[in-house]
Amino acid sequence: MDKIQYGKFNFSKENWEKDFGLLSKALDASISGIIITDNTQPDNPIIYCNQAFEKIAGYQRNEIIGHNCRFLQKDDRGQQARGILKDAIAKGLECTVDIRNYRKNGDLFWNELYMSPIKDEAGKVTHFIGVQNDVSARKKAEHDLRQQQDQMERVIQERTQELRDSEAFFSSIIQTVRESLLVLDPKFFVVSANSHFLKTFKVNAEETVGKHLYELGNHQWDIPQLKELLISILPTNNPVEDFEVEHDFPHIGRKLMLLNAYRVELEGQYKDQILLAIEDITDRREIERRKDDFLSIASHELKTPLTTIKGYVQALERMAPKESSDKFKTILGKTAVYVERLNNLIAELLDVSRIQTGNIELHKAPFDFDKMVLDSVEAIQSAAQQHTIIVKGQSGVRLWGDESHIIQVINNLVSNAIKYAPDSNEVLVYISRISDYVKLSVTDYGMGISQEDQKKVFERFFRAGDIQQRFPGMGIGLYICDQIIKNHEGTLWVESEKGKGSTFSFTLPIKEGDLDGE
Repeated sequence: MDKIQYGKFNFSKENWEKDFGLLSKALDASISGIIITDNTQPDNPIIYCNQAFEKIAGYQRNEIIGHNCRFLQKDDRGQQARGILKDAIAKGLECTVDIRNYRKNGDLFWNELYMSPIKDEAGKVTHFIGVQNDVSARKKAEHDLRQQQDQMERVIQERTQELRDSEAFFSSIIQTVRESLLVLDPKFFVVSANSHFLKTFKVNAEETVGKHLYELGNHQWDIPQLKELLISILPTNNPVEDFEVEHDFPHIGRKLMLLNAYRVELEGQYKDQILLAIEDITDRREIERRKDDFLSIASHELKTPLTTIKGYVQALERMAPKESSDKFKTILGKTAVYVERLNNLIAELLDVSRIQTGNIELHKAPFDFDKMVLDSVEAIQSAAQQHTIIVKGQSGVRLWGDESHIIQVINNLVSNAIKYAPDSNEVLVYISRISDYVKLSVTDYGMGISQEDQKKVFERFFRAGDIQQRFPGMGIGLYICDQIIKNHEGTLWVESEKGKGSTFSFTLPIKEGDLDGE
């Protein structure tokens, strides 16, 4: 009796036909698609498919039976899996492949196919059985995972390149800046030092990089002020700006340095590093000192002959004959005005010199603040007929301070309000008492000051570009005002908008012992 072999099992043809109905029912109950092909017929056609296969493929049984399995690939015939199947069929071997198939409606699905040969008693392959599962969801997950991995790899590569570029950029900046720069790790070990640092402090990279800051050289950087900066101030994450340190260094002598320190927040090995910028201002400070000395000497030397000239001009005004021509009187009057202007300029230079040397003297006494303001404004108003100076408010305070210096501040602020608002005819002066302070504000409606210039307007010799072109001056008036107010423990500030005028305000503390004028 002929027998059919399937795997390890042998069936007689009689038993095969008898049990095929039962086997079909069992196969239809499977959730996997199952087909059987007849290898004895041309093109190995499908002779059986279960219901699960119909559902997976989207075809009905009558559209499947008699076809070669390749119909499921439609035009997608170049798949590697097809070559594996073809080779296995030719050699009568089993194989497993993942292959792209297409349903009747054209939808793609991934088919996991396990194919195994069925042999007769002589060992000849008569049939193939294929077990199939739709693994599209798994393939999609694998595809998505690969995409995520590819994307992550690209991001990592890009980030790595960015870090390399940042490191190179950072290093190039450090090396090219004409200022001494150190990069420290969180424990204050030197990560890098630029060439300017090595040249300035006469050291080399080998004895600097990798060493603790305080142990460099012969502990020349073990400076108390520097330790305070790094240990106490910098950990607050606030940058340290313009911190002055004076120290005697071996080989280069005593240096005055301006330190700026910032915490550098990068990722990886560069996290929480400290950038320490060291600017040698020894020569600059010496130049400033010499300039101050020159101003002081020049001002003092000019003061004496100018006082004599002023006296002669006043004498000429008193002695001028009544019959003098109008031209003579005009010239004499203008001479007196310019002499007085020069006298005020020299007085300001002397004030700057005293401030810089710490020799400014305050002669404090009680005075009526409101009356002082009114008297000052009245004197300015008499010389500024084209402007109306409006005074509002009152403090009712007798203040303890140097009245002449406070008058100097008010004169400067009100004169500036008139000077820098030529197209306006009104200046507002407002007096008030706020808590334990007196406050005075001077408002003009002139050209205004830019936000950038407001940061520098109280610096010595600073002149805004547009103001410098239109109005003469040395830029020391507001500096003197600021220093006078500071010496009275007060505050001077400006609020302004370009083209809409400015308001300069100062407050002075009312201390215990000051008397109310009410």
